[in-house]
Amino acid sequence: MNKPTVGIVGTGIYLPEKYITAKEISEQTKGVWSEQAVKEKLGIVKKTVPGENDGTQEMGVLAALDALKNTGVNPKEIDVIICVGEEWKEYPLTTSALYIQDKIGAVNAWGIDVANRCCTTVSAMKMAKDMLIADDDVNVVMVVGGYRNGDFVDYTDKDMSMMYNLGAGGGAIILKKNYDKNLLLGSHIISDGSLSRTAGVEIGGTANPITCENLEESKKSLRLMDPKKMKDRLNEVSMPNWFMCIDKALEKSNLTRKDIDYLAILHIKKSGHLSMLKELGLSENQSIYLEDYGHIGQVDQILSLHKALEEKKVKDGSVVCMIAAGIGYVWAANIIRWG
Repeated sequence: MNKPTVGIVGTGIYLPEKYITAKEISEQTKGVWSEQAVKEKLGIVKKTVPGENDGTQEMGVLAALDALKNTGVNPKEIDVIICVGEEWKEYPLTTSALYIQDKIGAVNAWGIDVANRCCTTVSAMKMAKDMLIADDDVNVVMVVGGYRNGDFVDYTDKDMSMMYNLGAGGGAIILKKNYDKNLLLGSHIISDGSLSRTAGVEIGGTANPITCENLEESKKSLRLMDPKKMKDRLNEVSMPNWFMCIDKALEKSNLTRKDIDYLAILHIKKSGHLSMLKELGLSENQSIYLEDYGHIGQVDQILSLHKALEEKKVKDGSVVCMIAAGIGYVWAANIIRWG
């Protein structure tokens, strides 16, 4: 018996109205990074920052509503909501998927939060596909979430320049069983747990709780906790792991690198972005560099696909490769045949 197929019905995006520019980021680094270097090296022209009501869960709701509007899907048809929103949210220990479920009227769904840092969307799409194939009762899954980890960034921390790009926003993507378009094909994920505590928010958990003394410091305590180990290890394994994910996902899809038409890639520094395209034999026109948005964590891949459809960089027959990486450390790729 043939396995069911899984297709993408559509996407939704929410972006805050507020931005911070390269010039303002430069000023916050106290001049350590010039405006020009922020633009050219870090690849940030401007990035989104949350407004007063732009909570992580709320931005997920707004992206979900946008996806419903764009696709015409009835929220009552949704069977599962996999929330990829970040742990930094309105209220700790609340389940974001369930808040979104209520706000969008997905009364027949159940929901769960998953966390894989900036890799969560690609990982969750694999989980959604596996659920849709394995469970007769699951026909429609929404992957959705909001992100605003930029709140924790201390621009005077030189080690943190790789995260000066953290922005804010929400994204949603709806997958459906036997929807014979926009097929989600192969996925591949690699993780390296030796890096699990090299980066994170240092103050505010059980190991290092918030006190009267460290209260202000805690608000900007997203850090490289072991910068040397992290940077040395990433230099050694990051690109090889990424290419292994891409090649394995292609292999599972019965495709090769030359079949890729569009790369939906998270925001990384400009040189890394260009070298990735070159290695894959792609032109700059076969991707979108998110220099006007920054890095909105796991929302990047949805945003990239959403923009690519608007700009007609992805059309019927296009093979899309989504790639992601998350601190901890994890790398992932999936392949979508559009149309």
